[in-house]
Amino acid sequence: MKEQLYTIPLNDAVNAGDECPFCFVERSLEQDTLDFVLGSCASYMESDVRDLTDAQGFCRDHFKKMFDYGNTLGNAWILKTHYKKMRTEFSDRAKHFQPGKVSFADRLRGKSAEGNSIVDWLNEKENSCYVCRHMEEIYERYIDTFFVMYRSDENFRKKIAESKGFCLTHLRDLCVNADKRMSSAELQSFYDVILPLVESNLDRLQEDVSWLVEKFDYRNKDADWKNSRDAIQRGMQKLKGGYPSDPPYKMPK
Repeated sequence: MKEQLYTIPLNDAVNAGDECPFCFVERSLEQDTLDFVLGSCASYMESDVRDLTDAQGFCRDHFKKMFDYGNTLGNAWILKTHYKKMRTEFSDRAKHFQPGKVSFADRLRGKSAEGNSIVDWLNEKENSCYVCRHMEEIYERYIDTFFVMYRSDENFRKKIAESKGFCLTHLRDLCVNADKRMSSAELQSFYDVILPLVESNLDRLQEDVSWLVEKFDYRNKDADWKNSRDAIQRGMQKLKGGYPSDPPYKMPK
């Protein structure tokens, strides 16, 4: 299969021998997005980008990662106009806000007023993040590419079958999308490969973590560590995705 825009990074992720190729893809996506938002290309100075970041804002996790990234001026510019938009929206909602009424009987039952416009606005902002949204849009294209390659590229299927499988978080995404995209016969073949693959690699991680515990027994102090030295971070990744031991991603000097 001819490598194109999304097949190359996906092949790179599979070839990396990681615990989950989609964790590998997501980390690259996130770092690329931070570079775009705050890096030397200075996209934060472009009005169309700032319109989006002003409107969508950032989640708590990505505010922290933006702070760790290290571009003080870039963060300040983004916050300056984002605050202006947030302040305008909040003032408008506060001006027109009227608390809902709750009867005495409902209060005794523990019921609260419905239709709180301030809460609705806060929920909207809490669930909106420019980095998350940008990553999700591109991640969906990688999911599309995975199934195109899996169905058409025998070598790719072989590499998946011989890989370390997927974390459970990204396995869920694959299962949801397989059910939508594959015929009954394709599904059976897919799950016949993927489920044993994931199970065997969960067993491998369980053994690594268990041996790490045993290494703290004084009787095993001179025993080989085997593959247990980094079992904690790999074990966490396999269950929930991500890279727990990664240092903060910082702006390239």
